[in-house]
Amino acid sequence: MRKVITILAALLIGAGAVFFYFRFYFVFGEGVKSGELNYVVHKGFIFKTYEGKLIQAGFRAQTAGVQSYEFEFSVPDKELAERLMLLGGQTVELHYKEYFGSLPWRGFTKFVVDSIVSARPLYYPQTPAGRLPLDEPKSATTEIAGEEI
Repeated sequence: MRKVITILAALLIGAGAVFFYFRFYFVFGEGVKSGELNYVVHKGFIFKTYEGKLIQAGFRAQTAGVQSYEFEFSVPDKELAERLMLLGGQTVELHYKEYFGSLPWRGFTKFVVDSIVSARPLYYPQTPAGRLPLDEPKSATTEIAGEEI
């Protein structure tokens, strides 16, 4: 009888470990999402994690109206999260991994961003190819109505 209880306990512990692995550590899917980076914040009560939101192009119909596509994600790496904080408002492509469940120390969502594929400004009006408006040389004088100041 004692041997049966030991075997059952071992099977239960093994099944629990397999379930825990597949629920929280098995990568269900991975890919790249592109859109405008809305925000990245550092929040939490006990486990402080970095959470962000990406607004994707396009709209989907809801029963009460139209809503934009939003991709909410977690960032476990502090350095990556700080780089993302500097890219707010820009169009970015983020590589992510999808898990079946979230862990409190990994983040609030089941989507975990692990790298930045690319980042570019959202819009720069009529600039020559290869140049950004911020690269334009600033002149020492300014013209107003044909007169130099």
